[in-house]
Amino acid sequence: MTQKIPKATAKRLPIYHRYLRFLYNAGKDRISSSELSEAVKVDSATIRRDFSYFGALGKRGYGYDVEYLLQFFSKALNQDQLITTALIGVGSLGNALLNYNFRKSNNVRIGLAFDINPDLIGSKHGQVPIYSMDEMEEQLKKNQVKVAILTVPQEVAEQVMERLVEVGIRGVLNFTPLRFQVPDHVRVQNVDLTNELQTLIYFINQE
Repeated sequence: MTQKIPKATAKRLPIYHRYLRFLYNAGKDRISSSELSEAVKVDSATIRRDFSYFGALGKRGYGYDVEYLLQFFSKALNQDQLITTALIGVGSLGNALLNYNFRKSNNVRIGLAFDINPDLIGSKHGQVPIYSMDEMEEQLKKNQVKVAILTVPQEVAEQVMERLVEVGIRGVLNFTPLRFQVPDHVRVQNVDLTNELQTLIYFINQE
């Protein structure tokens, strides 16, 4: 891979991978870009452009080999490597994420969580131990965690983010409404549920 992959393309890779795994498990050998387009609701021209960033993945008149594509995108997405993430904040949203715990993913899981609530500290949510925020740096280093999910209250989010950066976290999935300035080696993915809902309502009203 010699060129930088656009952010929009990177966001679609897990969608392609998930459907390719479904096809493979169903015994499907090959698929055309138009068939894949219909299934994942991405236009075929976009799919072909996305795939072109990775070289010649298909053959004209044949389409795409499902098993080959699945193996290719599994490798691209590091599906052969188990990624342990840490949940910072076990409030209502954090609790919901623990209940979900990325069951549809093959290689990502929440492995540990942190909170200040003494009723939660020292307990387990399923198989996930919940530690005190005072132990955060120690446990993140011990478990070699590089990705965190931030669901703490807004008023402490800045301080917690600073601690995560300091301890060596490389990526943060941010569910707080704040936007952070972080060093270039740290990537923050912002998830604003309220904003997404308001955007949806805006488009509905426009129609």
